[in-house]
Amino acid sequence: MEELKQLERIKSKLLMAKNADNKLEVFGADSHKYILGNTVKQEDILNFENEYQLELPKGYKSFLFNIGNGGISYSDSGAGPSYGIYPFGKNTDEFIYENSKEYLKKDCRISPNMSDDFWNNLNKNIEENETISDEEFDIELGKIFSGLLPIGSQGCSYYHALVLNGEFKGRVVHVDVDRQKPYFAFESNFLDWYERWLDEIIPENLKSRNSDLFRYTLGGSSAYILEVYFSTNENQTKLECLRSFLKKRNLDSETMTVLEEQCKLSAGGNQRLLIQILTKFDYQRAYPYLVAFANESLLDVFQFVFWYAKDKSSDWLEFIKENIKKINEEETFEICTYLLKEMKLDYGSIIIPFTTNINEKIRVSAYYSLGLLKNKSKYLDTFILGLSDHSNRVVHAVLQALDGVEDQKLLKYYKLLAEKFPKEQDYILANLNHRLKAYGLTNRTIRDINIENHFQNNVKRKQ
Repeated sequence: MEELKQLERIKSKLLMAKNADNKLEVFGADSHKYILGNTVKQEDILNFENEYQLELPKGYKSFLFNIGNGGISYSDSGAGPSYGIYPFGKNTDEFIYENSKEYLKKDCRISPNMSDDFWNNLNKNIEENETISDEEFDIELGKIFSGLLPIGSQGCSYYHALVLNGEFKGRVVHVDVDRQKPYFAFESNFLDWYERWLDEIIPENLKSRNSDLFRYTLGGSSAYILEVYFSTNENQTKLECLRSFLKKRNLDSETMTVLEEQCKLSAGGNQRLLIQILTKFDYQRAYPYLVAFANESLLDVFQFVFWYAKDKSSDWLEFIKENIKKINEEETFEICTYLLKEMKLDYGSIIIPFTTNINEKIRVSAYYSLGLLKNKSKYLDTFILGLSDHSNRVVHAVLQALDGVEDQKLLKYYKLLAEKFPKEQDYILANLNHRLKAYGLTNRTIRDINIENHFQNNVKRKQ
């Protein structure tokens, strides 16, 4: 009886979502257009189960029997998350290219709480065997993706999959065929996962008018999500509630006040998500919590500001200057430079100390950022130091950053590079030649000239 009610909810919500997203702005909607084809016959399900020697999860079968199958999206997919749900029985070999039937009937080996070590060991034979044959590669893929039915594309190498067998049968998993660690959707079955997708599309004002219809998933109304948040002792569920708020387009002031109070009382990952929510929906309210949380994670603070309030980047200039010595990790530095660029100022003096950082990636990023300045020729001496860096990646970055800077002082150092690299390495000569073109030189001709004489001759020609 409960499943029948859910199926009817899904039918009505599919129409509501289509009407609400009539401009097809939701990711993938312009492809599937909320269209589903005809339902599947029971005999077709039975034939598939007999052929593959397995039993499909109940919720998925109920969807095919009662809601629809296939459509007009990628690979004839029907309405659903991302590019939709694959037609029944199609694209079964997306993960395992050979003998997919053999592996679909086996138990799924992955789990929601599997460790990084477990996943790495599962991939070990592929990652560590450079001479692995195609046949052995397919066998290893079978072990990694056993018991997983591809049910839809998210684009690029990412897919939705349905667990067919084992302890987590019926759960939806997000899979990367390039073998990044998969992660399980929060919902325990296909129908709940699908209904949540619809709930997240439908606007909050429609949910408030039909509150009883949106008390079933964490994509529902804010009031219902808060109800779940305060009624559970499981922190994983609390975290999922908070993540669901991040997917909202807006939050009312009452909900924001409740979340702010929770921010004051929380710590760790919970507080991090709460601050992220506050920043997204009310930057001014979030500001003091961002400043305080910087002691925990500068990266998170810089990311939140850049993602949700980049127009407020200038608020963080003095903070960045005061905390510059704490920035010692490349991702944090990179996001910091994004904020500086948003400020529309000459940030060269802030960036220059990082051009000699022990971390190669930070030096590369620093020179790239310097190269974006309109007055970058002001920092010529810093660029010259970079041209003699021991890292080819840094030298490459410096040469690219010097695009548009034409100063005779550079020729001496360009010649040294041409002599140091008689053959191409890491695209250094290619970039060097781009810079030398303005002087009428190449990496070959510059080696044969006297820089001082060349400079004087150029002056005479101009006179």
